[in-house]
Order: sequence, then C-alpha cells, then structure tokens
Amino acid sequence: MSNKRASQDRKARLAEIQKQQKAKERRVVGGIIIGCVVLLVALGGVVAFAIHDARAKQLPNLGVSLASASCGKIIDDGQGGSQDHVGPGTSTPDETSVKYDTVPPSHGPHFVQPDVSGRDFYTASDRPVLETLVHNLEHGYTILWYDGTKVKDTALLKDVAEQGDKLAQSNGKFKVVEWDQSRGQLPQGTPYAMSHWASDGGHRQFCGVQRIGAKIVHERRLVLDF
Repeated sequence: MSNKRASQDRKARLAEIQKQQKAKERRVVGGIIIGCVVLLVALGGVVAFAIHDARAKQLPNLGVSLASASCGKIIDDGQGGSQDHVGPGTSTPDETSVKYDTVPPSHGPHFVQPDVSGRDFYTASDRPVLETLVHNLEHGYTILWYDGTKVKDTALLKDVAEQGDKLAQSNGKFKVVEWDQSRGQLPQGTPYAMSHWASDGGHRQFCGVQRIGAKIVHERRLVLDF
C-alpha cells in the first residue's frame, strides 16, 4: 500500500471516529435537555403520586412528549469563549458585562469564578450575574431559564431544580434561574429556555405553553392535570 493510500485511509478512519464522537455528544446533549423538559411538564401532576410509586425512579417515563410541551428543536450554536476569562482578576478587569451572541447564552467569555454555592434555584433577587453562570455552563451545567414576568408561581420550578439536579444525565450540574430581561428578551410565547455548553458547541431549546389532554396549562400556572 502506498504512503498516499495509507494517509487517505488514516484520514478516513479519523473522520469516522470524529463523526461518531459528535453523534455521541449530540445524544448526551439531547438526553440532558429532554430529561429536563420531561421534568418541567411532569412534576406538577406526577410527583405527588410517583413519590410513593417505585416507578418514580424511572424519570424518562414521566411527563408528556416534546410536542405536547410546545418545545422547539434544539438549536446548535457556535463554539467560543472557552477559558476566555474577563472581569476582576483578569487582564481585562473593567469588562464586567459581556455582550453574548445568543439569548440566553450557551457559550462565550465569562468571569473567573463560577457559582459554587451548591444552590440549584434562583430568582431575580438572588441570582449570580450572567457572566458567572456562563462559567458554570462551560463546566457542563445545564441551566433552565424562566421569564419571571410570565412565570409567577415558582413552586414547581423549585421541584424541577431539585429533581433535575438528580438526573443521571445532568450529573449534579443543573440550575433553574430567572432570566435577566435586561440581557435580552426570550422569544415571544416561550417563557422557558434551556442552555447547555458541550464540547461541540452551545445548545439551546425554548418551551412555551403545555397542552395536557383537553386542558391548557399557561405560563403562569404550571400545575398539570393528568
């Protein structure tokens, strides 16, 4: 076999390995986000029953389909900002507000220190700054952002935060955070957004009103009837 043919074969094998790795990463991202969507649409009506049921451990069996949850497709964003630290303690200490290229951000420059409080739920009154949370995203976190002007009852979201953090897919790296409207508006009719930063780039998904059977569950009332 000529050196040229051998080189072509190596390149082909490398390309196939990279393709398989990207496909695996995509499945992982999809699993994380879908698991979180299932929790979002399921917890209101199921957890009280399922907590006494052995099947409660089978979280993927809870909830409704993505279509019923009015969730859009997963959006694949670009890559960038890894290890790109700004703000206090960096060479650009005065850069304290990053203009991200997506809303919400799924990647990009961020502060040196991520949120290490151990908390998994925040409102506008106590959330860390966005640049801090983007650092959490870089470390593999998934964040469910909610529009506090639309979602007033946060009891369910606190349950989502607690249960989402226990999902095998999220590996203890899941937070629910009220979105800062000053950093951009979430799309009309989608008061929930999820973002995840994977090795192949950022990923986002938006969700809106849920239809459960004949009932409409609006943004302001996430108590589901099954």
